[in-house]
Amino acid sequence: MRDAAIMAAELLGWYDRHARELPWRVAPGAGSAGQRADPYAVWLSEIMLQQTTVAAVKAYFTRFLELWPTVEALAAADDGQVMGEWAGLGYYARARNLLKCARIVAGEHGGVFPDSAEALRALPGIGPYTAAAIAAIAFDRPETVVDGNVERVMARLFRVETPLPGAKPELRERAAEMTPHRRPGDYAQAVMDLGATICTPKRPACGICPWRDDCRARAGGVAADLPAREAKKPKPVRHGVAFVGRRQDGAWLLERRPDGGLLGGMLGWPGGGWDGSGVQSPPADADWRDPGAEVRHTFTHFHLRLALRVAELPADCAPVRGEFVAALRPSDLPTVMRKAFDLARTALDPA
Repeated sequence: MRDAAIMAAELLGWYDRHARELPWRVAPGAGSAGQRADPYAVWLSEIMLQQTTVAAVKAYFTRFLELWPTVEALAAADDGQVMGEWAGLGYYARARNLLKCARIVAGEHGGVFPDSAEALRALPGIGPYTAAAIAAIAFDRPETVVDGNVERVMARLFRVETPLPGAKPELRERAAEMTPHRRPGDYAQAVMDLGATICTPKRPACGICPWRDDCRARAGGVAADLPAREAKKPKPVRHGVAFVGRRQDGAWLLERRPDGGLLGGMLGWPGGGWDGSGVQSPPADADWRDPGAEVRHTFTHFHLRLALRVAELPADCAPVRGEFVAALRPSDLPTVMRKAFDLARTALDPA
């Protein structure tokens, strides 16, 4: 294998020609010309990209920047509006931490993000990977940035056959060996692009890879088999109930979930039994009926099956839980609650 500095320079040349165009990026080489990526945009994109694909994030990122173009604007935003705009991205603790972080940066740092990974890690929602990514991309710090794409590239380049997650320390060490001091922000994005577009999980395009002659896994004919992974344990199935009620004037009975825990701070249908709440009693006195439909959704650690109950509620309904929302935007609901809404609406308004 050639010298790491030579390989990094070669990859940067490839990146200059083939970089993905993403709304939060500046052009390759812009940092060398004195143009840096906006730290606010980099931070926002990196929080959104945690456990979420680039394709899913693009529209959300653009919408957030339209509504809140600066960290000060986001810090001053209404919590409910931010949570509503986040709906559908999942992992809602990220949205709560997004607001906490924005308010600290705006209130305690004068609207300026810290420029070191160490200082960034002190902010809510920013772990080691995100801190390294922001420091490298926004401030051109020579930080080692390791996401799933980088792990895959390093596992193949160095033929690391130890299964993940056990291989993570070695893969990080290898990535650190390869990280240059020249254009580290572009380099970090280049390795991620290499993994996303060429060194893909299935059928890697080894023939056009700039590191093809250095790749030990390619030389051994095992590139497509790496990285190895430990067998996953089957996900458990949780069961619960969701009560979808509509008042005579068209308002829907909803409740905002507690800030802590799953779907924290999001609007949802009263119910429970699957989230540790133990609450499965109806939120209001009404003729709740079973429409014969079940809501199915998969979270990171379990599958969810929700029994659905629907009811037309009287004008003088006085719920014991939740509140009526007259102008409901289904897009403000997290995905599992939107699934329940779609099924319930069909049951309440049969064709």
